[in-house]
Amino acid sequence: MSKRASLLIKIGLLLTAAALCLAAYNLYEGVKAGNAAADAAAKIDAFIEESGEACVFDPDMEMPTVQLDGYEYIGILRIQALSLELPVMSEWSYSALKIAPCRYAGSAYSGDLVIAAHNYSSHFGRIKGLSSGDELSFTDANGNVFYYTVAEVETLSPFATEEMTSSGWDLTLFTCTVGGASRVTVRCEKVE
Repeated sequence: MSKRASLLIKIGLLLTAAALCLAAYNLYEGVKAGNAAADAAAKIDAFIEESGEACVFDPDMEMPTVQLDGYEYIGILRIQALSLELPVMSEWSYSALKIAPCRYAGSAYSGDLVIAAHNYSSHFGRIKGLSSGDELSFTDANGNVFYYTVAEVETLSPFATEEMTSSGWDLTLFTCTVGGASRVTVRCEKVE
């Protein structure tokens, strides 16, 4: 075997090992994020239960928050078709997305809530499998529950920020595809 062929084989093995390490790390991060989200959701549910009745809200008011472990959460998103119960942080950041889904823009009160999450299977990695008519709910930190149904699932460019935030939908969920080439976007309508 020539030196060049031997070198190419070694490089191939090294790249394969690096890819396996990266895949293992991503799986680890997904499990860790799922555990953190489940813990936060349980604590938020306990807080809501202790605080009593839901309150009246105004479409222009700020969403109330629950402070947990140094982060502020606005409530819990439940996606029945995927058996997901996820806390939602009040503001997004790359570090926050490693823990839980985050409010990207809008409010449940004004009917334009946009929630982003990583594509971990324990977060939004499976939302592309949602279908029109699937039911979701969002419970705010005061215990108000908002019900939604999926209207459509679409794929957008990762640079389609304007389409994401000014879409006219009551609730939008999104996550990046593997590799980040596009965004899986779920558009939802509020059920009265």
